[in-house]
Amino acid sequence: MSNTSNFRDAIRQAQNKALVGSDVVKNALPYLGGGLILTAVGTYGGLGVLQTNPSIFMPTFWVALIGELALFFVARGIAEKANNAVALPLLAVYSLLSGYTLTGLVAIALGTTGVGIQGIGIAALGCGVTFIVARSIGSNMSDEDGMALAQTVRLGIMALVVVLVAQLGFSLFGVYTPSWLEVGISGLGTLLFAGCAVVDFYVLPRTYRDDQYLSAALSMYLTYINLFVFILRLLIALNGRD
Repeated sequence: MSNTSNFRDAIRQAQNKALVGSDVVKNALPYLGGGLILTAVGTYGGLGVLQTNPSIFMPTFWVALIGELALFFVARGIAEKANNAVALPLLAVYSLLSGYTLTGLVAIALGTTGVGIQGIGIAALGCGVTFIVARSIGSNMSDEDGMALAQTVRLGIMALVVVLVAQLGFSLFGVYTPSWLEVGISGLGTLLFAGCAVVDFYVLPRTYRDDQYLSAALSMYLTYINLFVFILRLLIALNGRD
């Protein structure tokens, strides 16, 4: 949900703007990498809790999820003011909590025949390949194409959020998504966030100054975490079909 808010705000700010931060993406990359590493650490810790003391996992999961959502809005506001010394530790904790909340999905992947650790590796590799391709395409897009793609992806992500909320609501009443529909939802999410990765390289230099690199890193982080999640969901759905 937070990704939708962040993406919508970034597109609105980028409309009809020339480059304001030509080096902001380059400056953001080390922090993006660091955030992803901390996320992996958080997931590893969550798997340890799930294995050694499963009774406390769900209570700590909800605490982590609430903390993650609160930190997102606080850290984003501070990062947009380029108060990087304050924003950086907040974003580091946010990354750890984000990793912890991914534990359940990763545990399902590890327990699904045909996915396992190799599937997690494929999802991570898919994010890396997407980054390389998206950087090449997004950095060279015209204004007309860039804004058209950005608006299309934004609308798609909003529709996806509605579908996911409905999916969650049905699951609370014991109505679970058929495997073919889960494949479709996961495939759509994968395509949308791959598109979002392309849009990032067009939008971010038009949205953030060079000293707002943590805001850019947060936007890219959300893109690749969501892309990882949907690739992994797709692999689970494909291998979990009857």
